[in-house]
Amino acid sequence: VQLQASGGGLVQPGASLRLSCAVSGLILDDNALGWFRQAAGKEREGVAGVSSSDGSTYYADSVKGRFTISRDNAKNTVTLQMYSLKPEDTAVYYCAATRDYTDYVPRYVHEYEYWGQGTLVTVSS
Repeated sequence: VQLQASGGGLVQPGASLRLSCAVSGLILDDNALGWFRQAAGKEREGVAGVSSSDGSTYYADSVKGRFTISRDNAKNTVTLQMYSLKPEDTAVYYCAATRDYTDYVPRYVHEYEYWGQGTLVTVSS
């Protein structure tokens, strides 16, 4: 199983950025997908997740209304569209996959089995 995240970079506050994650070795129909981030000196935290069963989504309060997660099972990809970026969004962003849950979108590190290598997002003027 491999997850390859891409799309990070240096942007100014207020800008938008789109992260993509290509997944191989998994049948995405059976898996929930998520994005996490880890800022320097902090623990990894869940940013957004999307189930496979019904497309339900989860967003951390800090990104609600600014980030959108979407999945394309046919293309084996999950994306994170980020708008109105803030300096506090600066972190390494990771995509992750795990078996789908019933009536729940996984959102914690320990709930995810497969991880990508991370892509750095820096928001700075």
